Amino acid sequence: MAHADGLVLVTGAAGFIGSHVVDTLAARGRAVRALDLLHDRAHSSEPDYLNPEAEWVFGDVRDADTVERCLHGVEAVCHQAAMVGLGLDFGDVTAYVSHNDGGTAALLAALDRTGFGGRLVLASSMVVYGEGRYLCQGDGEVAAPPREASRLEAGEFEPPCPRCGAPLEPRPVGEQTPPDPRNVYAATKLHQEHLCSVFARERGASLAILRYHNVYGPRMPRDTPYAGVASLFRSSVAAGLAPLVFEDGAQLRDFVHVRDVAAANLAALDADRPPGTYNIASGTPRSVLEMARTLAAAIGPAAPEPQVTGRYRLGDVRHVFASTDRARLELGFQAGESFEAGMAEFACAPLRDPVDARVTQRSAGASSRP
Repeated sequence: MAHADGLVLVTGAAGFIGSHVVDTLAARGRAVRALDLLHDRAHSSEPDYLNPEAEWVFGDVRDADTVERCLHGVEAVCHQAAMVGLGLDFGDVTAYVSHNDGGTAALLAALDRTGFGGRLVLASSMVVYGEGRYLCQGDGEVAAPPREASRLEAGEFEPPCPRCGAPLEPRPVGEQTPPDPRNVYAATKLHQEHLCSVFARERGASLAILRYHNVYGPRMPRDTPYAGVASLFRSSVAAGLAPLVFEDGAQLRDFVHVRDVAAANLAALDADRPPGTYNIASGTPRSVLEMARTLAAAIGPAAPEPQVTGRYRLGDVRHVFASTDRARLELGFQAGESFEAGMAEFACAPLRDPVDARVTQRSAGASSRP
């Protein structure tokens, strides 16, 4: 097994996904060094869930001295640190590029200086795909046309065939699908992939890119536009407010539990074959409205019913969900958490305290949704 006993560095280790990665590694007896910035806009205080079996370092992955100290003796790296979400407006672009691309570049430069040639696992995202795949009965596989405000205003949310105008059937997205980032966050995630790929080729390192789909579970931050739809709905219901479902609620996504995502990181670290790029998802698409209703039902009869608003965001995509065949065949990874049980757990799990939402992070190592 690759790197079975070596020290693993996890960046963004105090955040939502990173902290679960640390827990999973520690539970398997792995030595873990955990780096996180604990940015005050992401954490109101040091979280109480930090795993005491890890060696914790609090600092910025963009700082060369900090990262080089963290890399001493390290045989593998799980790079989770990234600023997540779609952002509030294009004015967020500088922060996204600095934290995501600048942080990744600084980490890779430090890996290069220290002669790292081990396994690197990058947390990427399904947002690099943009819209998902679509099939027209008459024209075969086609790309969905850009969303038009006039159609969305009229409640016409499904993309038409760009050739004949007929309805399209959404299909699972495979890793070979050409990327088409539709927002700043997506563009930075794709750039992270490119930077890591260049490093791996030049250094001879082994790179696994994990494209997370819609991750949910304990430790998500509450009440922030960066946290993802599951967290926003959970925050609304907890406050006694009806979750507001955009469009008609029929948008298809793949909701994957954070413990499954952590297990995928372990599988990518330990894969015997040189890994590649993988969708990390449950393999079962569900509508946004189904997710909202399942969450409300798990909270109980007092939970307000989700409201379908018909509102839209032009930068959203209609359907995107994963083919998980490659991760199953090459990594031996298959999601194991039940959606219903996972949502029931999520309904009761505490969320992280509200933070100043201008720079919310998945985890705060490089700045530390998904």
